Amino acid sequence: MTEFALDTSTGITIIVLFGVFWVAFGYWLGRKNRSHEDFALAGRNVGFAFAAATAMATWVTSNTTLVAPQLTYQFGIWGMVGYSFAALGLVLFAPMAKRIKELLPNGYTSGDFVRLRYGNLAWLVFIIISVVYAFGWLISLGMAGGILLESLSGLDYHIGMTTILVICVGYTLFGGMRAVIATDFIQALIIIVGVSFIAYWIIDNVGLESIHSNLTSEHPQLLDMLFPAAVMFLFNNIFFGLGEIFHSNVWWSRALSFKKNVAYKAYLTGGLLWLPIPIVTGFIALAAPQLGIFPPSPDMIGPTVAAAVLGKAGAIIVFIVIFSALASSLDSLLAATSDLVTQDIFHKKLKPKASDKTLMRFNRSCILGLGVVTWLLCLPRVATLGALLNFAGAFVASTIWPIVLGLYHRRLTGTYAACAMGFGTAFGMLSYFVVGFYVAALVSCAVSGLICLVGIFRSSDKFDWDTLNEKEQSNANQ
Repeated sequence: MTEFALDTSTGITIIVLFGVFWVAFGYWLGRKNRSHEDFALAGRNVGFAFAAATAMATWVTSNTTLVAPQLTYQFGIWGMVGYSFAALGLVLFAPMAKRIKELLPNGYTSGDFVRLRYGNLAWLVFIIISVVYAFGWLISLGMAGGILLESLSGLDYHIGMTTILVICVGYTLFGGMRAVIATDFIQALIIIVGVSFIAYWIIDNVGLESIHSNLTSEHPQLLDMLFPAAVMFLFNNIFFGLGEIFHSNVWWSRALSFKKNVAYKAYLTGGLLWLPIPIVTGFIALAAPQLGIFPPSPDMIGPTVAAAVLGKAGAIIVFIVIFSALASSLDSLLAATSDLVTQDIFHKKLKPKASDKTLMRFNRSCILGLGVVTWLLCLPRVATLGALLNFAGAFVASTIWPIVLGLYHRRLTGTYAACAMGFGTAFGMLSYFVVGFYVAALVSCAVSGLICLVGIFRSSDKFDWDTLNEKEQSNANQ
């Protein structure tokens, strides 16, 4: 019979207390929302401390806390180092966030930019990619909640998955972006302190030299710096991370909600704070062989090892840290995706004259609907977290060049941007199934970049940046 670090009643008690606190907190924060702009973008008035914290906490996801250990367990040193390179996404997005704030002072979403910059065809391709990616990430976060409770307390996967979705949907539904950013601030503090404590405890009790000796004799491939698949994963993960951040409305909506001159500093600080976290969480997995821990699924390796070393008190800390990491991403994705559907599809395409109250009501309905659909898709648990997330890499890496060139270069047209995203995604998916998940983002980005390069050389048009300021244009025409 399998023994768990926490008994089931303790796991249920912790998650109920957390749930009540976060939902009540979200409800209290939501009372300040007076308009749809307040609900979706926190009044565009978020200061530096909260901005940096939400950037860091949102990027500490199931990837960092569960998949980084999984890939370290599979690929060794390059697994955790490769994941740390995802910090480049936040760091490189810092100047882009500043540019976004300047070009779209009245914008709501990344879809706004693609539609105004490239036209409807590119916008349609972009929306499809964004929705596929959003559901991939939502499903991975929901699954991670179930895996967390199952690996630490033995509680059924479906109960854990359902609970974390209900909690995050609840406080996001009440508080909108204000609740998302405020809870992220608290969760960021919990993550930093908790991860530091876990790493210290494992090093002190197991020992670096002991772990290294065991790996050298029993699993030398995990220390091999020339492990081919791991090296490919390193570069693939860099482009996957860039694509995730550059295209996603999770990061665009934050840039648009921050105060003026805050975005650059916030994303740079958030990236530097995030950098060591996947190394620390990945390191946990290297102790597994020595401890004789071989979980039934590799995405359970992180919490299982930490709980085995730290005991019951440590398992509670692990639970709180990983739950905070999952919640900080799940709430952000629910809010950002619902904003994208509300603003880009409902408001711009279906109901252009919708009132502010109607938009807020529809936005809330979207959050609830996303939660229900995610729950349904999480029920089968059809793949590991790593496989699920890297499948999305084929989609998002194709958007890197259209987004970057769209922000800084005048000559890329909508037709070439649409082809770059469409064909990049198609070839990325093909490589995912034919070669492996660790090359999908690389191929997708390369094909997309080649098409964009051809588009720039073949075009003589120069885009007018003032076209992006849609609100001012509409006011001028009235």
